[in-house]
Amino acid sequence: MKHCLLAIVLATGVFSAAAQNAAVELITPNPNLKADGIAAIPKTIADKVALYTDFRGYSFVDWHPKENSMIVRHREAGANTPQLYLLSAPGAPLKKLTDFSDPVSAASFEPVNGKYIVYARDAGGNEATQVFRMDLDTLQSTLLSMPEERSTASWTRKGDRVLLSAVPLDKTAEAGKRENISVTLRYVNPLSPEEKHKLTELPGSGWFGFRFSHDDAQIAALRYRTSSDSEVYLINAKTGVQEKILPKEGAAKAGYFGFEWSKDNQSLFLTTNAGGEFSQLAVYDIKSKALKILSAHIPWDIENFRLSLDGKHLLAVVNNNGRDEVRLFDAQSGAELARPAIAAGALSGGDWHEVQTGVFAFSLNSPNSPGDVYSYDLAKSKLTRWTTAFAPPGLAPDTFIKPELVEIKSFDGLAISGWLYQPDAKKFPGKRPVFIDFHGGPEGQATVRFMGRLNYFLNEMGIAVLMPNVRGSSGYGKTFQNLDNGFKRKDSVKDGGAFIDWVATQPHLDANRIVVSGGSYGGYMSLAIAVDYSSKIRGAIDVVGISNFVTFLNNTESYRRDLRRVEYGDERDPAMREFQEKISPLNNAEKIKVPLFVIQGKNDPRVPYTEAEQIVAAVRKNGVPVWYLLADNEGHGFQRKANADFQFFATVKFLEETLLNPNK
Repeated sequence: MKHCLLAIVLATGVFSAAAQNAAVELITPNPNLKADGIAAIPKTIADKVALYTDFRGYSFVDWHPKENSMIVRHREAGANTPQLYLLSAPGAPLKKLTDFSDPVSAASFEPVNGKYIVYARDAGGNEATQVFRMDLDTLQSTLLSMPEERSTASWTRKGDRVLLSAVPLDKTAEAGKRENISVTLRYVNPLSPEEKHKLTELPGSGWFGFRFSHDDAQIAALRYRTSSDSEVYLINAKTGVQEKILPKEGAAKAGYFGFEWSKDNQSLFLTTNAGGEFSQLAVYDIKSKALKILSAHIPWDIENFRLSLDGKHLLAVVNNNGRDEVRLFDAQSGAELARPAIAAGALSGGDWHEVQTGVFAFSLNSPNSPGDVYSYDLAKSKLTRWTTAFAPPGLAPDTFIKPELVEIKSFDGLAISGWLYQPDAKKFPGKRPVFIDFHGGPEGQATVRFMGRLNYFLNEMGIAVLMPNVRGSSGYGKTFQNLDNGFKRKDSVKDGGAFIDWVATQPHLDANRIVVSGGSYGGYMSLAIAVDYSSKIRGAIDVVGISNFVTFLNNTESYRRDLRRVEYGDERDPAMREFQEKISPLNNAEKIKVPLFVIQGKNDPRVPYTEAEQIVAAVRKNGVPVWYLLADNEGHGFQRKANADFQFFATVKFLEETLLNPNK
């Protein structure tokens, strides 16, 4: 295996008795990984797991404005990160556009003739995103943004300039932290990057959207605080003057997301949960200031939508209890039309073709597919597959296990749900150990999607996978989503405890063999469960998780701090600070009695690596085994295959030790 160094050592007590006194080939981490306290990992684990680490799907990025071609994102054979490729036709050979050590996060064609692309990438997972122009003839890149800022780009309709939205980074601040944040809007000509013009500065953080009207006179923008508290602004594209249009003066707070201008520039299509529990498709008339809801008959969130180039159709993605569905609306009347014949799954990246009227592209994955790109022609009701995801020979994703919906009552009677993947009972009879995986966010959601490496737990280890949606999760209405805010934080942890108790009621699941895991906020959940329910679990895995809310809020990048205070509480308030300290796993480390595996990227701007370092040290003081994996070239999760592979090899070893070891 190219990414791992192999060592030959004599087996020690970490291996089974059968391996004693024999030469065992081990895997050691690559130079970018620091593995501290992790048990020796025999190469046999890597050999068994290898097939499950090499699924390679595709995702749609952008249509060419004139031709029937597109940019897709893909990780090719032997590569470490996904890159950009030009796909000239369905099933055609790929032309590689980018080849960097870091993945490319976003890209778009120059919107008039498609002569070049503008793309964004960071370095080592630091999320200090830089914007570049790439000439398609030479594949040479030119920096457009300012290196000391985090930037995103939005095209003018004319296509002669991009609007860079930028926030400063803490590394440029005195004492490494900023109390006051502003967002700078700056025009740049991609063909002459030295031509930069500052439009305005926007107060605070959380500004997104930036959608130009068809005449380039106005920019619709969103100021986000929470999913139920955001504002819509119109920005004069010449003067930078801002006008708040939603919510109306005196109206209740609500969430507003996504913008599409009508062809006559008199209306804005958007989604909002104003007046209801779910994000609904709506249209706002700028002159009359009237907001009309279009999808009130759909009792689920509209995740995203796009208006067709001729202004006639609205393509919307509905999150139906964790499964994405495509819906179609008449943009003039607002009436829902016949649904396109597209299978439910995890959909993303939908967009209409500039020239081919009524044709849109999207990405789709499911429990049985790593992800492919499709287009759909409304007039012909024709679905076209552009890519074929790679699955290693010997694995058949179409046979992979599909989840079942689990619905339970929590400690206070609240209805909560999750997705349960169960191993084949014929292959693995008897009660099965359980891997409970908590999503991040906390306003994330466990949805029906491709499970990737986790299929190894199901198919080869016989471990059931349970993915809960505790209170605070999105997809179930704004009331549910706000039930964990501030002083209610531990209620979501109690929901986790309710799922553990539910496992004990299931004849096919083994309540004596449970490991909890999670990433980001899910990492906090895993740590908190280990604090409160150590007697009911065998181990906990914390991936880039919060160990102390006060230190997290003090050390996260400044442009994120106020947004996180709304969710977790303001640590500057004495009562809230006392509560945060009280519930933080770091201050309750002595209650963690089970083995802990902590995984962290050193460049993480969201949850700084110090959150991992301090919980590792504190739990080790109590004599509890702690495995620690730190990546010098990663941020909020491992994006490089070499690092993700070693993380997974170690996770498999951790589960063998905690769930499958007959001596424990």
